[in-house]
Amino acid sequence: MILALSATLIVIVALLWEVAAPRVVESFERYKARRARVPIDVFDPGRERRAEQRARQLLRSCVNDEEWEMYRDLGFIRVWGGLASGPEQGGTPATRSGAPYAYIVYPHRPIVAYMPQTRELLAEYCVAFPDETRPYGSARLPDSDDALAKWMALTGDERHLVGQANMHLPGRQIDPKQVRRDLWRLTQWEQARMRRIAREQRTTAT
Repeated sequence: MILALSATLIVIVALLWEVAAPRVVESFERYKARRARVPIDVFDPGRERRAEQRARQLLRSCVNDEEWEMYRDLGFIRVWGGLASGPEQGGTPATRSGAPYAYIVYPHRPIVAYMPQTRELLAEYCVAFPDETRPYGSARLPDSDDALAKWMALTGDERHLVGQANMHLPGRQIDPKQVRRDLWRLTQWEQARMRRIAREQRTTAT
């Protein structure tokens, strides 16, 4: 008798659990949701895109029209060198005194010094500008902020930047073929830009 009663109770409990279990689970999930703490700084997948948009606006406000259009169209900025003896290469000047030279400034890549007339690559200068204000421990600036930081360092105190940077021979981090292709693209871009400006001037004059 006791055995039969126990079996009946087990069956009743099992049936009640089948009916009540979904409601119990649902109630527990609602309880956990109410108790959960929502982080103040929730990850935003659009954060990087908005940061880059703001960085591009800042870059555009700082550089001249030609440099901005160059960065917008080609992805890098050319900065003319201003040192009388030229940039150093292994402790000695890489160019003869007074020879024109320039730098190609890429985002998050070394600055490349070169000779515009011959497209000879002189050196790579590795510099870093970490972003101490970013969340999640990121030390990487938006692309345009990194390019702007290098541009400001070169135009503000070229000698200091070149002296503090880790200098390497061309090809250490950037394929020289890519740099020469970029220099060819720059030449084509400048020619097209000059033709466009000339057409605009003729149109304005008439």
